Amino acid sequence: MAAAGDCYLGVDLSTQQIKAMAIDDNLNVIHETNVKFDDDLPEFGTQGGVHVHSDKLTVTTPVLLWVKALDMLLERMKASNFDFSKLKSLSGTGQQHGSVYWKNGASQTLKNMPDDHSLHQILESSFAVKESPIWMDSSTTEECQLLEKSVGGPQRLADITGSRAYERFTGNQIAKINKKNPEDYKKTERISLVSSFVASLFLGDYAAIDYSDGSGMNLMDIHAHSWSQQCLDACAPGLKEKLGVPLPSHSILGSVSPYYVKRFGFSSECKVIAFTGDNPASLAGMRLQQGDIAVSLGTSDTAFLWIQDPKPTLEGHIFCNPVDSSAYMALICFKNGSLTREKIRDESASGSWDEFAKALKATCPGNNGNLGFYFDVMEITPAVVGIHRFNTRNCKVSKFPKEMEVRAVIEGQMLAKRAYAEKLGFKVSAGTVEECAAQLRSDSKQGRPHSNPWSVFIGAAQLLTVSRRSASTPSKVAKTPNMLLECQFPVLDEFSGYSISTWNFACGNEGDQSTGYRRGFFEPRYTAGLQAALGQSFGNVVKIAPAPKLAVTPACEANKVYGPMLTRYMELEKLVQNKC
Repeated sequence: MAAAGDCYLGVDLSTQQIKAMAIDDNLNVIHETNVKFDDDLPEFGTQGGVHVHSDKLTVTTPVLLWVKALDMLLERMKASNFDFSKLKSLSGTGQQHGSVYWKNGASQTLKNMPDDHSLHQILESSFAVKESPIWMDSSTTEECQLLEKSVGGPQRLADITGSRAYERFTGNQIAKINKKNPEDYKKTERISLVSSFVASLFLGDYAAIDYSDGSGMNLMDIHAHSWSQQCLDACAPGLKEKLGVPLPSHSILGSVSPYYVKRFGFSSECKVIAFTGDNPASLAGMRLQQGDIAVSLGTSDTAFLWIQDPKPTLEGHIFCNPVDSSAYMALICFKNGSLTREKIRDESASGSWDEFAKALKATCPGNNGNLGFYFDVMEITPAVVGIHRFNTRNCKVSKFPKEMEVRAVIEGQMLAKRAYAEKLGFKVSAGTVEECAAQLRSDSKQGRPHSNPWSVFIGAAQLLTVSRRSASTPSKVAKTPNMLLECQFPVLDEFSGYSISTWNFACGNEGDQSTGYRRGFFEPRYTAGLQAALGQSFGNVVKIAPAPKLAVTPACEANKVYGPMLTRYMELEKLVQNKC
């Protein structure tokens, strides 16, 4: 049993910042600290936490920036009198797909870190590759093609690893380094993902890659939970030894390094739990169950769901489930997310979310048949770039009126999420719209989820997307039956005739995308490893979390609009793909 005053630490290394959150046994947040890369570490010259190279395809982050950021984070916690000795365990998340290349001999350096030096001083010469490729990189098209060809095509690769070859996936990044900088690859003793890299820093040894984050590399056989030798051989020689053996996401890796005991006062018994990727952690953090779908609206938007029987396709991804190693999660990533919505806000709503909301209220569901595809940068799903607008006769037009433009970007983005989620096998339960609505009202009184029509999806997204930014207002995670929606904005009470069945959980301030559910920081994540070792399920760990609270219920008639509209959307998407 935990002693009074025990606490647990979570660390998230995202694209633009590193953040720490500590919680107590009752899941109360007792401390938060962050370091913003651009602002706090200007000597590295990053913009948005990254270096975009001259080819506009290669995107990296200096690995020593991450190391120095952890130094600064822990020093800030120490300066605030945080009591590290009370920590029973720590874990966390990292931006998915990024990779770190430890130089030969780095293992011994990690194991013998002198506590009178900072981490970045100790590890300054420990990396074979100084600039770590991250998820924004799209420079490995040739390596992707070679990998798919070597295993028998894109669908075969998806059948093995859960995804066809993607430029940002780690296996293809490793193949590029081996090809372009073979000496750097030869000097590499161990390759970590961003998540296992941070875990390694705390462990004082190489931390294992967990199943869930490891399944986003185009290298793991997601069915066997082990590296695919065929994929490894296609990417680089001797790769299996450089990756180590993957482990379940709730594994206890060991105790924290003596370095932290001596320098910061950690307990020598503080356990390091396997870190995982930000997207897998969101599934755990939002307490998804089989049949749920979640949508995260951020710089890039994601839709993800819990599944038992994976059916990989050429769109989207299948990852190993971070909560249940026998299950899986499906994820679809859309690169054109909040920045695209903000651009339309600036161009069509005078830069104001209030005006954006008014524009939406002034238009009707379905936008009178006008549809838009908004891809400011090359999209992932589908692989298309450009702005493509169609009127009710399916004729391409150069522009929409401002109010129509606002609705078009929201409806277009949300229809895409619905379409690709259904392709991966997501289904709502049978039953009429009226029956769903009646059951919703009945179940909500008892806090019991039930299925509802997909039309709620767009209504919820509208409400969440147009809500005003306010640093003092908590973000909301909105759960509808069979559906979860997450956004960085507060939720409006009512909008455009829609009502949404939601359960609200406080999870940090708006705009802080590393806090709360955005980066999987639902507090039980940090005690889950210890609880698993004691034979308790993740469900038991999170059962003391705040009870769900129904906010509003869905307007069911909208399904009559969006059902046919979805079919038309997919037909127009094919037209856009063929022309691009």
